[in-house]
Amino acid sequence: MAWEEGGIVVGVDGSEQSIAALSWAAVEAGRRRTDRVHAFVINDFPAQDDQAWKMLETIAGRVRADNPSITISEVVTRGRPAAALIDMSWRTQLIVVGARGRNTAVGTLLGSVSTKVATHAHCPVAVVREPRTEGPVYVGVDSSPHSQDALEFAFAAAAARRSELVALQIWDVPGPDISIVPPLPDEIALAEADAQRSIAEQLAGWSERYPEVSLVKAGQRGHPVIGLTERAREAQLLVVGHRGRGGFAGLLLGSVAAGVLQHARCPVAVVRGDKHNIRP
Repeated sequence: MAWEEGGIVVGVDGSEQSIAALSWAAVEAGRRRTDRVHAFVINDFPAQDDQAWKMLETIAGRVRADNPSITISEVVTRGRPAAALIDMSWRTQLIVVGARGRNTAVGTLLGSVSTKVATHAHCPVAVVREPRTEGPVYVGVDSSPHSQDALEFAFAAAAARRSELVALQIWDVPGPDISIVPPLPDEIALAEADAQRSIAEQLAGWSERYPEVSLVKAGQRGHPVIGLTERAREAQLLVVGHRGRGGFAGLLLGSVAAGVLQHARCPVAVVRGDKHNIRP
């Protein structure tokens, strides 16, 4: 079955988290300038097509009943799931996947398909572990170009949800290993002041573009992955740039984005700047 480009694409494999991803995507579509969700089952085994169709029709029917205004198209197609979703990312607004698929080993926090799609997709990717509709939107900021793309996505997401947006910068004192040479109080104060100036510069002008969004600027000292995942426990969505300020030019996915995907409980949107930052 052909599918119409645009809308939101969801990878479905029958796992509980892929079902959660489809439910989250349907709600997200209602917030955006689209009412289309494309639910894909992708496999390499023609003999399983009938089973795949039955599974997809059952899941999509259940989600459709909860979101009657959203058009959910059902597609069973051939291919490798990650590669197929990455190819579709050129032609869609957003890709949504569950954090762990049906074949993910027990104890694994993030599945191989979601990891590959978040790493290589050309549009924003939302990885869903626990769908949430309450709480603020959080966005990680670090003065990198991808951070600005994440800010655009986050402000639009907060506006569509009519929720508070918390812009969080995690900072530390530059220099040698602080576990060996603890920084002096003056060095800590200087690093904190620099972080405050940085977040003010990064957020300049955004509230004028989105006056309806209540913005909270926050900063704390520590490790970015730990800080973001701990603070975002109350979030309904956490937004991060694909690669941060410390990422090497050839790095496909930054360490902060990769770490947050592994450990955050809320849905995480990974935003990169080489394609559209679609505004809901």
